[in-house]
Amino acid sequence: MIRTISVGSYISIQGLFEGSTADGNILVRVGNRTFEGKPVGH
Repeated sequence: MIRTISVGSYISIQGLFEGSTADGNILVRVGNRTFEGKPVGH
């Protein structure tokens, strides 16, 4: 499933959903890199 996260104020990253963290952030994978950030609403 493709998800979008917000990293900082101006950067959004879209990638494959990898999981979620205890503090409400989610992990997405782009290629061989994994990013953590706040989920963007619908």
